[in-house]
Amino acid sequence: MLFHGLVFKPWRIWTRRPLWLKTLLGMLTGIGLGLCFSEQALLLKPIGVLFVNTIQMLMVPLIFCSVIAGLTALLKGKTLDRIGSKAIGLYLCSTAVAICIGLVMGWLLEPGMGANMGPYERTGVMVQPTLASVLSHLVPHNPVQAMVDGKILQVIVFAVALALALNATGRRGRPAILFFTSLAEGMFKLTQMVMALAPYGVCALMAWMTGKYGVSLLLPLLKVIGAVYLGCLLHVLGVYSSLLILLARLNPLHYFKSIVDAQAVAFTSSSSSSTLPISLACAERRLGVSPAITAKVLPIGATINMDGTALYQGVTALFVAQAFGVDLHVVDYLTIISIATLASIGTAGTPGTGLMLLTLTLTAVGLPLEGVALIAGIDRILDMARTTVNVSGDILVSVLIARSEKELDLAIYHDASAGEDIDFTLR
Repeated sequence: MLFHGLVFKPWRIWTRRPLWLKTLLGMLTGIGLGLCFSEQALLLKPIGVLFVNTIQMLMVPLIFCSVIAGLTALLKGKTLDRIGSKAIGLYLCSTAVAICIGLVMGWLLEPGMGANMGPYERTGVMVQPTLASVLSHLVPHNPVQAMVDGKILQVIVFAVALALALNATGRRGRPAILFFTSLAEGMFKLTQMVMALAPYGVCALMAWMTGKYGVSLLLPLLKVIGAVYLGCLLHVLGVYSSLLILLARLNPLHYFKSIVDAQAVAFTSSSSSSTLPISLACAERRLGVSPAITAKVLPIGATINMDGTALYQGVTALFVAQAFGVDLHVVDYLTIISIATLASIGTAGTPGTGLMLLTLTLTAVGLPLEGVALIAGIDRILDMARTTVNVSGDILVSVLIARSEKELDLAIYHDASAGEDIDFTLR
């Protein structure tokens, strides 16, 4: 009984904690081990490397299947209608702008400076690649070889092409679509299982890196949090306000006042799916968006809109590059933008999306995946900000499309008291 109380009860308490808390505790434990045991903590490196290799194992099949499943689900055997096409175009453009803001924030604030984890010699990428060389290698001459070599952009291009082809075949392509959809679900589940090991992998990696590099790598993590939050604030207040003024000729203050409840739930839950009912209520009853628009646009946003996650990719990729003393070229920036934009198709609802896409990005530009462990410990804090941006973007696009389709009730939009009777506590 004593053994049971000392071992099994604490284990039950541990397993019931949320993953983000366990990962944070794993990070702090690893830092403590690194500081206490210094060079001896390097013995834990193989455990961390095993975790990183497991994440790498998931990358190609996850992105390949999820892009095919996501794109074919959007098309649904037919050409997208006008509203759907507008939504996808706005979401992808907004995602590209978001990652550009993230890259600018990382470049200006230099969060990785001072970590002193370099120098690191990149492998698997061209030295000072030109735009022409990258474009010429964009289409794989052998898709299977591209998957084996981990050429992420080539894999995404082939996945998009195959999804379009399967959709064009109609009923004959349905079995293949169902196969990739089922395989994507399996990959999502496997990703959940792997991410459950994150506390232990992060603990081992942080112990190794702290033992080797000391506490100099901790302060830059605070700068990463500041850069991501500042970038998210600029994107929401700057880009979204500009779109409302320029494209819809609407007062953005009414928009921000009306979505504050959806933003609050998104920030605290870090879940776009959990926020969807509240987003629908805010869009329809407070902003005057037609239910016909929200029914089409918001589910598409839940599938492909990742403005906050894209911005996070830009900041964290530059953080890792700076921390390891790697100079990125213009083509590297274009690669990061392309991956964050194209990979958003179908991966928005994937568990561990942020860390998985960061792994894709770092691999594509030849940066060390040890950087994933550095970010994993603070990922929940960053996830709160990026989910808030994602949800805000979903609602924004529904307003823009409703305005262009004359499906926006301006009386409701400009009514400061609209939707005050909504009881979100029941949701």
